[in-house]
Amino acid sequence: TCCSFLCLCLGFVLHALAQCTVPTSEFQLEGDYLIGGLFDIHQTSASFYHDRPEAIDCLSQPFFLSHYRMFQLMRFSVEEINNSTNLLPNVSLGYEIFDHCSDTQSFPGILKLFLANGMIQPWGEPHEQHTHKSKVIAVVGPFSSTHTLTVAPLFMADLIPMVTYGSSSSVFSKKAKFPSFLRTVHPSTESIEVIFNIVQHFNWRWIAFLNSDNDYGIDGRELFIKRIKDTEICLAYTKGLNDNPDYPQIFKQIETQRIYIIIVFTPEMIAEALIESAIQLNITNKVWIAGESWSLNKRLPKTQGIKNIGTVIGVSQPVVTIPGFNDFIYASKSQNNCLNAEQNMFCNQVCNCSSVSAEDVLAADPSFSFPVYSAVYAIAHALHNTMQCGSGRCDGNIKVYPYIVLTELKKSNFTLLNQNIQFDENGDPKYGSYSIVFWNHSGDAQEIGFYELYPRVNFLINNSKIQWYMNGEVPTSVCSPECPVGHAKKYDRIHKCCFTCEICPNGTHVNSTVDPYKCIQCKKTEWSAEGSTSCSLRVVEYIPFTDSGAIVNMVLACVLVGITAAMSVLFAINYNTPIVRSAGGPMCFLILGCLSLSSISVFFYFDKPTTSFCILRFLPFVLFYNVCLACFVVRSFQIVCIFKIAAKFPKLQTWWLKYHGNWLVITVAFGTQALLLLISYSFDPPKPYNETVWYPDKIILSCTLNLAAFSGSILLLLSLCSLCFIFSYMGKDLPKNYNEAKAITFCLLLLILTWIIFATVVMLYRGKYIEILNALAVLSSLYSFLLWYFLPKCYIIIFQPHKNTKQYFQGIIQDYTKTMSQ
Repeated sequence: TCCSFLCLCLGFVLHALAQCTVPTSEFQLEGDYLIGGLFDIHQTSASFYHDRPEAIDCLSQPFFLSHYRMFQLMRFSVEEINNSTNLLPNVSLGYEIFDHCSDTQSFPGILKLFLANGMIQPWGEPHEQHTHKSKVIAVVGPFSSTHTLTVAPLFMADLIPMVTYGSSSSVFSKKAKFPSFLRTVHPSTESIEVIFNIVQHFNWRWIAFLNSDNDYGIDGRELFIKRIKDTEICLAYTKGLNDNPDYPQIFKQIETQRIYIIIVFTPEMIAEALIESAIQLNITNKVWIAGESWSLNKRLPKTQGIKNIGTVIGVSQPVVTIPGFNDFIYASKSQNNCLNAEQNMFCNQVCNCSSVSAEDVLAADPSFSFPVYSAVYAIAHALHNTMQCGSGRCDGNIKVYPYIVLTELKKSNFTLLNQNIQFDENGDPKYGSYSIVFWNHSGDAQEIGFYELYPRVNFLINNSKIQWYMNGEVPTSVCSPECPVGHAKKYDRIHKCCFTCEICPNGTHVNSTVDPYKCIQCKKTEWSAEGSTSCSLRVVEYIPFTDSGAIVNMVLACVLVGITAAMSVLFAINYNTPIVRSAGGPMCFLILGCLSLSSISVFFYFDKPTTSFCILRFLPFVLFYNVCLACFVVRSFQIVCIFKIAAKFPKLQTWWLKYHGNWLVITVAFGTQALLLLISYSFDPPKPYNETVWYPDKIILSCTLNLAAFSGSILLLLSLCSLCFIFSYMGKDLPKNYNEAKAITFCLLLLILTWIIFATVVMLYRGKYIEILNALAVLSSLYSFLLWYFLPKCYIIIFQPHKNTKQYFQGIIQDYTKTMSQ
């Protein structure tokens, strides 16, 4: 039996290793200084069960040719360094390599690297006392993140440098936990960034992420979730693939959710099983994004039925041609160093590779070739600097300890195959790039783009080189199709990629680049139609003084003033005539004066409203027209009193004449209105107002009028108008030719009709021309009394003077008295 039977039990391991002799093989090379190597040439495909303490027999596990190629690259690198006259002159490197096929049952090889004379030295003693220290100064590997997490603490404790060529988990960048860890492969953070850029480049939004259920896959998934946060990409489905995944259920879920983009972030072995299952289950029309561990797989692109699954795009390590490696493999295979497994077995330092040809090795997946090559060279350069080999020879008197080599490793700065090899403070490479590949119809991984990391980030994909499964069209993958222009998204499910579309109403717009989920309200000075993506400035409208309607109104106002002035002159000349006396006598001049003063309001309905304009638009008309109405109330009451009330209530007439009731009523009405206006203007005066409700694309400059604040003034006007109408209506049956009351009644009807029409128009129309209509309503109110009350009297004075005599009026009154007595 193999001595590995006792390897896991440390006491037995030390005893067994002290007695085992190792024949010359590919796994060992003597040298002044040794480099440890951990390569999983074989890989456990499932959990390993055992009923006794023994190390796993790696030969019983599946063989991976691509990893065997990496193993050969380490051997080649050491041999090339030993043949160099510039690097480590007069110093030879050796290696001790182990097939690290399991993360839990391959410890014998790890322990061997710590041994000195078959014993493990106490860690706490000063290094100077370690006279028989092991010659291993650093370790290359292992490949997987899980394997590294298992064995790394053993090396970290004694600060033995670990330079891994494949462990990309982001956790290794934490130097507090992994102080002597370095790597020549970029962390998963970078490869996830490349995958993210690919997804963004093709505008894919609805993604599935399948990862291996180990440290590498889980770390990649967490990094991807973190990267797509606050982006438009949604992780529709994710699944960790263990040893026995339920592939039918996984693909059923993907089909149900209509996912067409699948990211596969797994080791090569799991990816092969997944793709083969997809072929068997007839999964079609998908885009597969391969991680760097399997994107350059040589077998899958040539598998029968691979074209049916869709399109495969991958992120890969750049394929670097290493000069001399092909010759080394041919020479190595011709020597037939691979002996019988039974003769060579020692703690997994064996490979039954007699059936593997040089052509097979060279045709294997070239991924991670350069990382292995640069890892060995980085250790060699660090040792070169430690031994001060700059003068052509190395100082053999310098004691070399792993932690000193680690210090020099961190300061690495050399050129290897046109790459400047350096590490950052986390032990991650400060060089390199990624290739973006496409599995073409010939079964080859064709390079279609790149992602450069240094000296600056540069990303490029040549879309024309990709042969999509959809006849040249780039596939889409969305939960919900993009909304039409002018529509906002509304969440429909738990994912932001799933939504319904709602058109933005008038006065709002949607800015898809800022917030596609919200209809943004336009400013008050802006407007938008339904389904808009921006707002437009509203057109500001008002009636300027130069407007034809404004000119007509102002001319009419001026004509009114002229007519009132002419009537006043006419009435003054004929002051003592019956017509003037019956019209009101001195009260006529007050009415005509107030009508003229009321017309002042008309001039303030035009041009841009200001506070003073808004005040003067209402004040003169309300105040002075109130006096006019009070005069007509008094005049109507006097007419009725003369013909009807005087006979029945003689004392009332006496009191009215004695105390000048007419002037008292007018004064009280004027004072009350003035007080009410003062209160109203103090509480809420009229002020400029922008009408933005009625017309979405316009701003109508107007004035506000708080009806509640001015309710007292309005009620007083209505009360006077009502009293005037009542008194004038009571005199409707007065003498036919004595038509004072009828004239007042008719004027009041015109007044009421005018404002009813205006109120109706206001309810239906709020445009700029409402100001012209308002001014016309004011003028109509003034002209109604001027034309239908005063103008007939002027006509009699001028054209019918025979009716303007005392005899004529007395005759009318006598006839009316006789009629009433009968």
